[in-house]
Amino acid sequence: MTAPVLAVDQGTSGTKALVVCPERGVIGAGTSEVRPRHLSGGLVEVDPAELYESVVAAGRAALAAAGEPVAAVGLANQGETVLAWDPGTGRPLTDALVWQDRRAETVCADLAPRADELRQLTGLPLDPYFAAPKMTWIRRHLTRDGVVTTSDAWLVHRLTGAYVTDAATAGRTQLLDLDRVDWSPAALDAFGLTGEHLPEIVDAAGPVGTTSAFGPELPLTGLLVDQQAALLAQRVTEPGTAKCTYGTGAFLLAQTGDRPRRGPSGLVSCVAWRLAGRTSYCLDGQVYTAASAVRWLTDLGVISGAADLDPVGSAVPDSGGVTFVPALAGLAAPWWRGDLRGSLTGLGLDTTAGHLVRALCEGVAAQVAALADAAAADLGTPLTALRVDGGLTRSALLMQTQADLLQRPVEVSALPDVTALGVAALARMGLDPDVTVDDAVPAWRPVTVYEPRITATEAAERLAGFRRAVDTLIRSGGGAS
Repeated sequence: MTAPVLAVDQGTSGTKALVVCPERGVIGAGTSEVRPRHLSGGLVEVDPAELYESVVAAGRAALAAAGEPVAAVGLANQGETVLAWDPGTGRPLTDALVWQDRRAETVCADLAPRADELRQLTGLPLDPYFAAPKMTWIRRHLTRDGVVTTSDAWLVHRLTGAYVTDAATAGRTQLLDLDRVDWSPAALDAFGLTGEHLPEIVDAAGPVGTTSAFGPELPLTGLLVDQQAALLAQRVTEPGTAKCTYGTGAFLLAQTGDRPRRGPSGLVSCVAWRLAGRTSYCLDGQVYTAASAVRWLTDLGVISGAADLDPVGSAVPDSGGVTFVPALAGLAAPWWRGDLRGSLTGLGLDTTAGHLVRALCEGVAAQVAALADAAAADLGTPLTALRVDGGLTRSALLMQTQADLLQRPVEVSALPDVTALGVAALARMGLDPDVTVDDAVPAWRPVTVYEPRITATEAAERLAGFRRAVDTLIRSGGGAS
């Protein structure tokens, strides 16, 4: 099968679409912005219509740019963003609660006595980041009507009329039995969701239905949550390797093979993908604010955008004693303190924009280094390298800082946004069962490799300084962002 496919990545701040040809690579691209609303109290929501319209607009733009027909469509999704909607009409009944939204903390507090049980069953810690607490909050406070699901089920229904979710996205709900890869009656009972009509769980590759939303009638044959799609595209298939995507947040995933690893280090154990009925698993760690922290500095007028990170940060040799814990939406793995706020310490009259940029890069990189250490502990083997993608990998300052603090090579993807390439591979595999992962996923070739430039001793000192700032934040129970 050599015909191009349309790959759509519906993300937090926008939708990217690529037309991908197996022989010629990317031959068309389109984007459409999405603007979530960040409200007081840690609320983050978006109009579902904006999500759907961005999918259609980006997909149509990519097809127009390619100027040739495609054989199928693949769709990647945000994972933990949820809404209630009418399955008869497809009409949204609520706004979509974005994965960063914290309003379901009350649900998690109520369920604290069952946290260990739920983690063992689903692989996930009890946290408002995941879908089930948000689903329960919607049922308690907004509506009992319709169905309440992750955003992918609604988008797929709007596109094709099918009512499905892939196994990896189902695994982001905290309603999936991780070992059986099926909805868990015990988890549904815990969250008060028994009796909910949940989507059918399907493989990541296979025919789901057809859509004419992009113009011609096309089969939808690939579905996967965004970070796992990036994991696939980066060929992270062996223990000892991991990938990190630097987008709105930063997400580190490491492959664990055909069985889940439930380690003590604070990482999430989850489904990587299910193909032809066979499940692969991964460890997953999250940094809630990466590009969103850059946007925060931009909104304050410190920089004019992500393109300023390198020129502004390079104007000074170091952070000038400034430490930034960019927990602007809380701390995720391995701490799981979503209630915390960010902190900036060590400020002085001599502090410049460059020092703040350097401190931000160190804060993000230090959190990713903590995730890498946790993954190595759970896997029982150190990571040999880190493969990275996402818009912030364009910053040489951030990537060099990451290599320095990690004390491992950081291999940058030739394309910053690989999620769509992963779901393009799945669309090909879903269209033709004879196409294997090795056939569909291009060989890994980094465009740049950053090697550590500081000693292990200096890296340890800098990481210890960041950990002290985190410990202070945890002891104080908050901070000033």
